Amino acid sequence: MSLNLRHKQTECIARMLNLNQPINVTGTTNEEAYKILIYDKFCQNILSPLIHVKDLRKHGVTLYFLIDKDRKPVHDVPAVYFVQPNQSNVQRIIADASRSLYQTLHLNFSTSIPRPLLEDLATGTLTSDSIHRISKVHDQYLEFVTLEDNLFSLAQKSCFLQLNDPSAGDREIEDIVEKIVSGLFCVLATLGVVPVIRCPRGGPAEMVATALDQRIRDHLLSKNNLFTEGGNFVSSFQRPVLCIFDRNFELPVAIQHDFRYRPLVHDVLGLKLNRLSVQGEKGGMRSYELDSSDSFWLTNGALEFPEVAVEIETQLNKYKKDVDEVNKRTGGTHGAEFEGTDLIGNTKHLMNAVNSLPELTERKQVIDKHTNIATVLLGEIKERSLDSYAKKENDMMVRGGIERSELLSVLRGKGTKMDKLRFAIMYLISSETINPTEVEAVEAALRESEVDTAAFQYVKKIKSLNVSLASANSASRSNIVDWAEKLYGQSISAVTAGVKNLLSSDRQLALARTVEALIEGRPNPETDIYLAFDPRAPKSGSGASSSHLKGPFKEAIVFMIGGGNYVEYCSLQELAQNQQPAKHILYGTTELLTGGDFIEQLTLLGKKMGLGNASTPPQ
Repeated sequence: MSLNLRHKQTECIARMLNLNQPINVTGTTNEEAYKILIYDKFCQNILSPLIHVKDLRKHGVTLYFLIDKDRKPVHDVPAVYFVQPNQSNVQRIIADASRSLYQTLHLNFSTSIPRPLLEDLATGTLTSDSIHRISKVHDQYLEFVTLEDNLFSLAQKSCFLQLNDPSAGDREIEDIVEKIVSGLFCVLATLGVVPVIRCPRGGPAEMVATALDQRIRDHLLSKNNLFTEGGNFVSSFQRPVLCIFDRNFELPVAIQHDFRYRPLVHDVLGLKLNRLSVQGEKGGMRSYELDSSDSFWLTNGALEFPEVAVEIETQLNKYKKDVDEVNKRTGGTHGAEFEGTDLIGNTKHLMNAVNSLPELTERKQVIDKHTNIATVLLGEIKERSLDSYAKKENDMMVRGGIERSELLSVLRGKGTKMDKLRFAIMYLISSETINPTEVEAVEAALRESEVDTAAFQYVKKIKSLNVSLASANSASRSNIVDWAEKLYGQSISAVTAGVKNLLSSDRQLALARTVEALIEGRPNPETDIYLAFDPRAPKSGSGASSSHLKGPFKEAIVFMIGGGNYVEYCSLQELAQNQQPAKHILYGTTELLTGGDFIEQLTLLGKKMGLGNASTPPQ
């Protein structure tokens, strides 16, 4: 598949570690050439899910350091730098070169270095007479974090907050859009594809799509074109479609509790960069990795939690049966743990047993890991009634509301302050009409539990705005929109566009439903009005008039501005698998957020508008 982002980004990093020379057939570099790796915090996060310490050794890297730490000279060894192109990193590189810390410096910037910074670098190394230490400067276009084969993040924090901040000026909004465009450009350059771009009208999605279209057009005219796929005549069936959305398109997904394994592990245990730490069975913290090398995680991540528990049990029984089988064949004790000490007796089975030992040991480690994670999860689920939250929130979305007594009993029952706040906001979003006395009772219940209500009041404000928009006639509507745009900065057009997506009667997310329509390319009233851009075509209007812009497409990249989550990721992977034939969907976002992370951004927005509990100081 042309969209194997993880594989392509790993290849680029391997080439970079090989001093930007081609890699030999075995996929490793020339181990004789020892080198040192210097990175900044951001680039460390890019490397972390892709390359382990043992892999670094394979690539001849013997030492690795953060750029801002004090480092001792290692005179006769080249250093590979992998850093963001910013002022402090450039100054540090000049200092390293002038102190002759390393034999030569191979500089790799995570995205293209702006000309003024490049000039600073040249001037600084010339002045200190160390320019001969700089071997080469490369723009790597790798400024994104790939977490799984079909999942990436630009690791850009608080985009939702910044884009919806009522005090944000045009300049600040443009800067954020530019950063997002730069990150998406890196992803497309690494994949080497020029997609057809689709997005809803208005709001950040249109701003990003328009700027990205222009950025790719400008680049296609430059001499060093990174997009090598065939000429202009590549039919849309071979090219992917890039669907860009803004978080306001479907707000509840960022807030709701979910009962599937991947979203639960992320939301409850704080999975970050494919790693998490949980309490071990014998006390002390255990650290685990959950990535593409873990087949259990890949296969069962989208299952509901009880099904995962059953699957762990099944795998454990199968493992015990296989151990028994090996022991029987080698004359060992029946049912013993497989230690390798029972390998006496029947020598003709000995080799088979020895060969199956590493595989059995590895299986046992994976089972133990997920048993431990599931045990900790189960404790949290019971303690906080997370199963009940997930079920009731889903029912609210389907039914469009909840009985007042049930609503208040949840808010006075089990769960953290954050669980209750999320539930209250889900109630607001899912209710078709707002009952003022009921809302007052909810706010009182939240205050009783000492919950800061700023986020709740922010969503209430947005909601009442939507209601007045829906009921107003066209003349007064434009006044409301003017007022709303002043109040909410950019977000209002996107918020109102998202109203009809809040209530979908089936379990399929509005995002998945829309992406399905965009991939299939059949006439559809919801998506026919979406804008379409083809950076390879002559510039014309951005409506989807040309038939090739409509699809159908085999591959899609879905990008969510303002924070994504594992709920959407699972939903899109399910959609891809259910297509006939199966399609390939890559999901990316500005940052991966848990429900709690997202509520924190809503809280800050509420505070900026003077909402929330007067008694609670801003956090």
